[in-house]
Amino acid sequence: MKGKSKVLVVDDDELIVAMLSRLMKGEGYETALLTQPGEVVRKVRAWSPDVVLLDVRLPGRTGIEVLEDIVRQGLSAQVVMLTADDTAETAVRALKLGAVDYLTKPFNSDEVRIVVRNIIEKGNLKREVDYLRRVQAETHDRSLVGASPVVLELMAQIDKMAEAAVDTVLITGESGTGKELFARYAHEHIRRTDGFAPFIRINCAALPETLLESELFGYEKGSFTDAKSDRKGLFETAQGGSLLLDEIGEMKPSLQAKLLRVLEDRTIRPVGGSEEIPVDVTVIATTNRNLSQAVETGQFRMDLWYRLNAFHLQVPPLRERSDDIPVLARHFLELFAERYNKKPVKTLSSEAEAALKRYGWPGNIRELRNLVERIVVLGSAGEIRPEHLPEWLFEQKEAKKPVEAAGGVVLPEGGIALEEVERELIRQALERTQNNKTQAARLLGITYDTLRYQVKKFGWE
Repeated sequence: MKGKSKVLVVDDDELIVAMLSRLMKGEGYETALLTQPGEVVRKVRAWSPDVVLLDVRLPGRTGIEVLEDIVRQGLSAQVVMLTADDTAETAVRALKLGAVDYLTKPFNSDEVRIVVRNIIEKGNLKREVDYLRRVQAETHDRSLVGASPVVLELMAQIDKMAEAAVDTVLITGESGTGKELFARYAHEHIRRTDGFAPFIRINCAALPETLLESELFGYEKGSFTDAKSDRKGLFETAQGGSLLLDEIGEMKPSLQAKLLRVLEDRTIRPVGGSEEIPVDVTVIATTNRNLSQAVETGQFRMDLWYRLNAFHLQVPPLRERSDDIPVLARHFLELFAERYNKKPVKTLSSEAEAALKRYGWPGNIRELRNLVERIVVLGSAGEIRPEHLPEWLFEQKEAKKPVEAAGGVVLPEGGIALEEVERELIRQALERTQNNKTQAARLLGITYDTLRYQVKKFGWE
């Protein structure tokens, strides 16, 4: 969230500097003052002001030369030239070089206020437009796509939750099944967002416990060594919207207790703070772990599990909703054709569609997405047929008549590619552990890094 707008005043006349400083602070802007031209560019780069009020005549260097440096270095500050010259020549030159406006001395206070206010409002509007364009560009990629009965049922459940305005949702499923897309769908419907209700995401597995706590709840100045100022946490930042706690199964039990209190009381207390702050946030938690098993092993609090499990959505793996595979494939074909300017959009033959539906997709939607992206970028055919798909997609998994070998290892009579065995064993391990790579590596008796290498080799990540 953007704080106060910043105005940098540059003039060698201390009376003018003092007057403009009072004027800008009176408007609520954060203000900095300089009298020497040599410090201006460095200050603009480090402080990132919204507006620079820059005098044309400075000791040792003109304001026009400073303006040229600001523009040449691509700094984003909007420059307003201050001049005692009431002729048009100086103003025209400054505007041609990149200044957005100019003010003639002596100043009219109302004129200064209006000029600066208009520049800042236009800058804020531009940022909003840029944000909306980014959101629009990403919407197609973030949209929830699916036609299978199970996906439609999940969407219907979210709609019912929206009618009841529930404040907590748990979404579970294997990695790559689209849990975040369901979370966004829940956010849009539960919060009934017509505008800019925030959707904030944090990965609970990516941060150590102490840092995660300060990120979630914020902190007050002096609460720890590097807390040099107050800082809002993500719960406050998400006010009026939704906070996605991704991989909540990795959160430490001590922090789980604090999260439970927030879910029950709907208040937070910043680190080092003494006052409770009310929060109006829909909390959406996602995980690929089996939380009921984590409760049994003491890794997840039972009371938090019960609180989260009240509104629980289980997203099935892609292999269990094969009707969605061709729908998703066509969606990704359109998405990447637009992204890489590959027109016309490739079509999918019925034979290729059948091949995609037969495959097990251990990497779920993410694996399918990566495959389609590769086909769009590297493929040349207009229609995607089976011969355009990778060979591993057609590997047969039917059982062959085995021959018993020492140690209980079974080798088919016709032989088998070792890579196929590796692929199938890794797939089974990931499926059994709900895609938890640490546990899967333990089951296979290999290191985590070795498993990551194999997963990448098979195109599952």
